[in-house]
Amino acid sequence: MKYDTILFDLDGTLTDPKEGITRSVQFALERFGIRVKNPDDLIRFIGPPLGQSFRDYYGFSEGRASEAIEWYREYFRDRGIYENRVYRGIPELLSDLSSAGLTLAVATSKPTVFAEQILRHFGLDSRFALVAGSNLDNSRSDKGEVIAYALSELSCGGDKTVMIGDRKHDIVGAERNGLDAAGVLYGYGGRDELTAAAPRYIVESVEELGALLLGN
Repeated sequence: MKYDTILFDLDGTLTDPKEGITRSVQFALERFGIRVKNPDDLIRFIGPPLGQSFRDYYGFSEGRASEAIEWYREYFRDRGIYENRVYRGIPELLSDLSSAGLTLAVATSKPTVFAEQILRHFGLDSRFALVAGSNLDNSRSDKGEVIAYALSELSCGGDKTVMIGDRKHDIVGAERNGLDAAGVLYGYGGRDELTAAAPRYIVESVEELGALLLGN
């Protein structure tokens, strides 16, 4: 087995948060008089830091983006957080990796407190040695910073650790920290985005990911 420590992104990698995230963004945008009828138009918010997405996609200033995040969280913390589902095969994969003696951690741009709540809700929290996310003041939201924090807390790195994610931010963040990365196509990045980011591996499914990580 090539790796002994596995870092997982959360949204689009372990769980499918489409409904909760898009509805939360929809709710926030409505506070600014922006109405998006089709939540699928907001899928691009899944993965990147929220503030960056509000700035990039709607031209919000730093202050306006921070306000939008607070509106987003008003919906998300009570409702959107549970409008979510675990991808088929993920619980079994985590069980197999744990049984093989690998160290598992989550590295997400989502606030740590929300990530921990989601993992507890789905009964996955016991599988992870660490849940590394952003802070509620929106600091440490860059994926590279999150990964660096996780590596420091786990005292690991180098060629024995791999980052798993569905967006380019996961791949770029891993590269900045000297890690291999595997992009998953069952999430929200898509083949073009992942190919351009050039991870060491690209896999189609949870089953293929398991074969890669377990050396099958």
